Amino acid sequence: MQGSKSENRPMSDINVTPLVDVILVMLIIFMVTAPMMQQGLDVDLPQTTSRPIEGQEERLVITITSKREVFVNQEKVDPLLLRRRLERTAAAKLNKEVLLRADRTVPYGFVVQMMAEIKNAGIEKLGMVTEPLETRR
Repeated sequence: MQGSKSENRPMSDINVTPLVDVILVMLIIFMVTAPMMQQGLDVDLPQTTSRPIEGQEERLVITITSKREVFVNQEKVDPLLLRRRLERTAAAKLNKEVLLRADRTVPYGFVVQMMAEIKNAGIEKLGMVTEPLETRR
């Protein structure tokens, strides 16, 4: 009879198996969804044959969307105030290098106008961001 009494006592050990299972499932979910959560500006870049940009330092990126909206990195800027914004930013940077991303549907004249504003702000180096050409097989 004593053997049956010990079997009826509540178990004092914690069962961690369900906890580990839930944590592993959550880890897998976060690993799968994390790359999808990257935010950015959707710009249809022109395609060219060019080499990738060398260097690891952080660069200032100016984006022109198809609606002619201008962004400095992720911050929206009035195109008329772009030069003033860049003068403040360029003064703090030693490199004075900017990358320009423009949607392929933006008129050429508007892109050239923004390039002139960038140059007038004292930026010495201006790079254009494009996508590589798709190879046809």
